[in-house]
Amino acid sequence: MTQPGRQVAVVGGGVLGISTAAQLAARGAGVTLLADGELAGGASGRSLSWLNSAGDFPAEYHALRVLGLQRYRAFAARPDSTARIVFDGGLRWGDGVRASFEHQRDIGYPAEWLGPADVAARLPGVAVDAVPDDGALFNPDEGWVDLPSLIGQLVRDLETAGGAVRTAVGRCEVVVAGGRVTGVRTGTGDVLAADAVVLATGADVPRALAGLGVHVPDATSNALLLRTPPFAHRLRAVLNTPRVALRPAPGGGIVLDAGWSEEQVVRRDDGTFDVRDATVQGLLHEASQVLAGHPVLTCESRGVGRKPIPGDGHPVLGAVPGVAGLTVAFTHSGATLGLIAGELLAGEVLDGAPSPLLAAFRPARFG
Repeated sequence: MTQPGRQVAVVGGGVLGISTAAQLAARGAGVTLLADGELAGGASGRSLSWLNSAGDFPAEYHALRVLGLQRYRAFAARPDSTARIVFDGGLRWGDGVRASFEHQRDIGYPAEWLGPADVAARLPGVAVDAVPDDGALFNPDEGWVDLPSLIGQLVRDLETAGGAVRTAVGRCEVVVAGGRVTGVRTGTGDVLAADAVVLATGADVPRALAGLGVHVPDATSNALLLRTPPFAHRLRAVLNTPRVALRPAPGGGIVLDAGWSEEQVVRRDDGTFDVRDATVQGLLHEASQVLAGHPVLTCESRGVGRKPIPGDGHPVLGAVPGVAGLTVAFTHSGATLGLIAGELLAGEVLDGAPSPLLAAFRPARFG
């Protein structure tokens, strides 16, 4: 049963924190969202935000991701929403993709194998000469979300339901007394009292939990996302190719990233990042090679920072052992899981009943 009048502090200005905060407020909790900087200023602001369950995931993870896609479709159908959510499919090629297609077909995940001629006929904007002769994997139910616009809508939902948002409060620390959370101390020294706290601070989660004596393995890496200015292209689907991943962006440009380019980002001792111009130009070149007409691309802006990844690659969601009243949200798949995770975590915080859908993702699994 939901406990009325609970005061909940949600720490984190990305999609996981704001989704959870909006759900909590909608269910009657008193909610304050705290962000160290601006909203979407972390991983949510530099994510390709591909909505999918295309990997060889364990059954529990796949099921949660599929529910995540369903929640996005429902959100996109809201007449009052200004969030940009698009389901025009995802196209992949490269090593192991044929095996992925067979796996997806076996588990009932919508998938088609397209030859180059099929790609030319059905997927505008893709350079057909880049598609392997043996074809590519098309997932028609996949898509993408512009996370800043989604976060903007979720904040409006939160405030309409009576919640409060405080940005630029600096790094927050969970306050604990007698094994139970009592509030949050902001970076400016203010203490906000709370009956429950949700920690959704992305790459900073393992450090924050370690300070409370809780170990969560961390595989966080660097991230680099480029955005081009608007240009004439017809791309609609998300592309995942051996050398670059890209999708359309609101306003007419594209956003793009790649694993190899992220490996070239250097994190300095002071926490800032060095990105070589050769890396940027190389990434733009790779994107041009998979776009119809091979346009000359330029970079309008770039997002560089840390990409939250739990040590075992799977989400860390739910109650933190040994710290009553503390809930955590830490995952690499923040875009796909953003809405469903917020819904389920809010239910757990207010009802006190663990969701079986999150049973495989508890932080307690690390001992």
